[in-house]
Amino acid sequence: MSAAPPSAPTPQEPVESPQLLQLGLDDEPCLRADAARNRARLLEAAAGLVAARGADAVTMEEVAAAAGVGKGTVFRRFGDRTGLLMALLDHSEKKLQAAFLSGPPPLGPGAPPAERLRAFGRAALRRTVEDLELQLAAEADPGRRFTLPPYRVRHHHVALLLRQAVPDADCDVLAHTLLAQLDPALIHHLMHQCGMPPQRLEDAWTDLVDRITGTTA
Repeated sequence: MSAAPPSAPTPQEPVESPQLLQLGLDDEPCLRADAARNRARLLEAAAGLVAARGADAVTMEEVAAAAGVGKGTVFRRFGDRTGLLMALLDHSEKKLQAAFLSGPPPLGPGAPPAERLRAFGRAALRRTVEDLELQLAAEADPGRRFTLPPYRVRHHHVALLLRQAVPDADCDVLAHTLLAQLDPALIHHLMHQCGMPPQRLEDAWTDLVDRITGTTA
């Protein structure tokens, strides 16, 4: 008989820990004015290329040429192509983070944890559907995908809500299981290869939360 999963203690910190905000995509909040202008110009050039030719066609060299800077400047600012594409996703990710950290309920604080989990999945699914091509192009390699700041913020948030809803579960692992349903590659497969509408994916998320938490919407 296998041992029961270790129970997770009820967190002493509030669900909306201010530290989450430090895990956002923008790790350069205090750029000099000239550096900020260069970064904005590079992102504008990258966004234009994505709109014209699709995310898969964008290279660091083309972004540098479109922005009128050297290729080395792009690499120093964003590290690699994934870092550049993640920076393009920064705005919508920050909007989602702000909504579940401090926005109105049920996505933000003030609603029961299971209700907030339902709202979080629906909001995250809609955001992925809107930015699906860019999110697929920005997918990190397997060694990085679970350590990137946006994923860490989402995991922290979901795990804390699970600890409130099902405190006797292994909520850290269970949070990864829930977030797997929001994976852009899976969403692309279900929508474009299986023909499932986004509403069906939202309904499936709600059903999964209900079964895990023993509640109903």
